[in-house]
Amino acid sequence: MLHMIGHMIFGLVIGLLARAVMPGRQHMGLIMTMLLGLVGAWVGGLIGRAVGMYPPGHPAGFLMALLGAVAVLLLYSWAVSSSAALILLQFT
Repeated sequence: MLHMIGHMIFGLVIGLLARAVMPGRQHMGLIMTMLLGLVGAWVGGLIGRAVGMYPPGHPAGFLMALLGAVAVLLLYSWAVSSSAALILLQFT
């Protein structure tokens, strides 16, 4: 149980830092910020394992988790922008 709470706190810290690094205003609450940090840490771990920084089964470090969260936030910002909606409407 404490392990899951630790993951949630880590995700919240990483999500808050990713939102602070990213310019502009993101419209998301604390739960979405925490999920952003958790998914970002997962993506950062995948990137780190792909380039050989981490052995299989080891979690991402702080900087790779932050990098992954910024990448996820970039994708999120692109997906909710009006230009992305226009692009998707052209294909339907």
